[in-house]
Amino acid sequence: MEEGSQMFLIDTSRHGEPVYDPIVNQSLDNYLINDLRLPGHGLIMYINDPAVIIGRFQNAYAEVNLPYLKEQGIKLVRRSSGGGAVYHDRGNIVFENIVVGDLSNYGDFKAIGEPIAQALRQLGIASAEVRGRNDIAVDGKKCSGMAMVKSGDAYAAGGTILFDLDQTVARQVLTPDRGKLESKGIKSVDARITNLKPYLPTQYQTWTSDDFKDYLLCALFEVDQVADIPTYHLTDEDWAIIDQRIADHYGQAAWNYGKNPGYQRYVSKHFPIGTISFNFSVQEQKISAIKVFGDFFTTGDPTKLESVLLGCGFDHDHLRASLSQVNLAANLGHVTVDEIIDLLMEDTNGN
Repeated sequence: MEEGSQMFLIDTSRHGEPVYDPIVNQSLDNYLINDLRLPGHGLIMYINDPAVIIGRFQNAYAEVNLPYLKEQGIKLVRRSSGGGAVYHDRGNIVFENIVVGDLSNYGDFKAIGEPIAQALRQLGIASAEVRGRNDIAVDGKKCSGMAMVKSGDAYAAGGTILFDLDQTVARQVLTPDRGKLESKGIKSVDARITNLKPYLPTQYQTWTSDDFKDYLLCALFEVDQVADIPTYHLTDEDWAIIDQRIADHYGQAAWNYGKNPGYQRYVSKHFPIGTISFNFSVQEQKISAIKVFGDFFTTGDPTKLESVLLGCGFDHDHLRASLSQVNLAANLGHVTVDEIIDLLMEDTNGN
């Protein structure tokens, strides 16, 4: 997927067995771009046990049906990149490009998604295409959502591929932002996503998720069998560091769940860059507490908005003066000061 460099597979099996633990798998890209840093363009591809994966800046308590999640034994896992919440199970395939030393395609979802779309077209799914901000679609329905995270001169970029996902469970466990759907002219979650298995030619209808994963790998590497792919196998030393990262951070509830602030006001709006939400309280006409959430992508620090808004007078002039101290484009995305002020000043009575 990177021109001019030979791509290689990073085998994420452990002791010869595939790893299905979503907390382990979600921590891999962080290790690969921050610690191992194999030069060039690596690729990992794996399948998870049931889990909800939420974006770095999202509020789990607003995005996920937590009672249902716990009742069903579904894990909640936060990733290091932005984007929205997705449900994974054994019918879902995850791919991640691990690129070290070349940022030329960072931020370019077309470059990341097109090889997958091309592999689907080669299989006979002619309508497969990269569309919107970060989706791969078939017949206009989303079958893959992508995200990226950068660390220095390295980045991880990839997404999910819906092959035979249990959409009934997905609908139950995810609580989508209705305003986001309405802003896109979409009436239901059902209408906007699809599994790929129904689109497979007849001779491939018996494929399992693992069969489909093997097909994708062979198509991406242009080989006849997975054994022919140039591969780096994670070592015991690699796994020891991964285990420590999970124990210290990625396996902690403080990281995965975060805190539900529960402040008195909640406003949310979908912008072209993604959904931006604020949970805040106002006392004596000043913002006394505030937290920003969303499914936007940024390499900056959204908490800088919280810092300048905390203690700010809750009126247009004071908000404008405070927000002007922050580079919104760098720390949030392409939104204006006035758009943020309008969102904060929304009438939230009854919320």
